[in-house]
Amino acid sequence: MHTRHHSNRWLPRLLLSPAVISLFIWMVVPLALTLYFSSIYYNLMQPDESGFAGWMNYEFFVTNPSFFDAVINTLVLLASTVIITVGLGLAIALLINEAFPGRGLVRLLLISPFFVMPTVNALLWKHMMMNPIYGVLAQLWTFFGLTPINWLQDLPLFSIIIMVSWQWLPFACLILMTSLQSMDHEQLEAAEMDGANALQKLRYMYLPHLARPISVIIMIEVIFLLSIFAEIFTTTGGGPGTDSTNLAFLIFTEALLNFDVGVASAGAVFAIILANIVAIFLVRLIGKNLEK
Repeated sequence: MHTRHHSNRWLPRLLLSPAVISLFIWMVVPLALTLYFSSIYYNLMQPDESGFAGWMNYEFFVTNPSFFDAVINTLVLLASTVIITVGLGLAIALLINEAFPGRGLVRLLLISPFFVMPTVNALLWKHMMMNPIYGVLAQLWTFFGLTPINWLQDLPLFSIIIMVSWQWLPFACLILMTSLQSMDHEQLEAAEMDGANALQKLRYMYLPHLARPISVIIMIEVIFLLSIFAEIFTTTGGGPGTDSTNLAFLIFTEALLNFDVGVASAGAVFAIILANIVAIFLVRLIGKNLEK
């Protein structure tokens, strides 16, 4: 009897062990190697220089002239994209919440940009939309008698924000459209009968109902937007200068352009710390919304 009880206790753990081992290999091992490489001298162009570096790699990364620009650009890109996607996503979701002919097709078209690969998204905007000679925006500017803007040169970070926002807007729309379907329509009809206008319904009915999905959208977007790279690499290359360089691109520069694995690993650790600080803040924010 004791043996049977003992086997029943260990059976669930044995069944969970493949998943636990996979997560360990996938997450803990790369993190441990990153911490190890960040503490040693490891430059592929200087193989004779080795040994324990201590905090030198971190100091070198933080004192990089591009470091503060990269941090500021990362936060600006993050905040701007979240504000644009949540704001426009809410507006679009409310607009198409009511039934109208062709609503299914409109929903499909709204969601489709989310399935475009980041590199393809960047190439579309770079060549088809933002090209200063034959791009759609240049033709539009010319039609109104204005001088076309060289977006990627004059407004590089803003251009990246537009690209990323265009790709993540469908995600926000999808979550908010789904959440609006669960609203109590009887309460909305009662509010209309009581004379509530659109702003009052938005403030007292729609926003409280959408607080949780908006919090989830913000958290998921922040996790992915901290590592935006493909759009920058494909279009601006982090420039002009460091105008569109974020932390992910700065780490890439150290690792694959300067061949300094140690400093790049130190930058990766810093990015992990920054991501965890943002995640803790968002978890607390979302926790407050879930308690309401």
